[in-house]
Amino acid sequence: MRHLDSIDRKILQRLKIDARMSNAKIASEVGLSASACLRRIQMLEQQDVIRGYTILLGQESGNQSMAVIINISLEKQTETQFQKFEAAVRRHPEIQECFLMTGESDYMLRVNAESGPDFERIHNDVLSKLPGVQRIHSSFSIRNVLTSRSRATSAG
Repeated sequence: MRHLDSIDRKILQRLKIDARMSNAKIASEVGLSASACLRRIQMLEQQDVIRGYTILLGQESGNQSMAVIINISLEKQTETQFQKFEAAVRRHPEIQECFLMTGESDYMLRVNAESGPDFERIHNDVLSKLPGVQRIHSSFSIRNVLTSRSRATSAG
């Protein structure tokens, strides 16, 4: 993989703010031709620097899900235990993100739950059955402060 230069980082910053920004607008803002900018974006995708694009649904869409951040401590901190846990996590699409951590917890996970009963199902059927789990600590989000980043950035 090649080293990311300042132009690559500028492109990535604009895409993080608004992944639907046109290639022509990104090119103009970073000082490239549209074709050169498109080549760079395609290269960033091929190198897995950009792994995908997503949408964030507002409350108006009927999407009432809440993000739940879960800290998990394992019974043992061995390579074998980590491998078993991580393999099991990959089999559960309910788990959106999983980070190996330093500090008090071994892993931090993010799941989206539609309701309290939905999270209870995830907790009982998924989280508590992951191998080697000693402790589960869950925190429910109130609001994602960065969801409106592109509106706040473009308005300011």
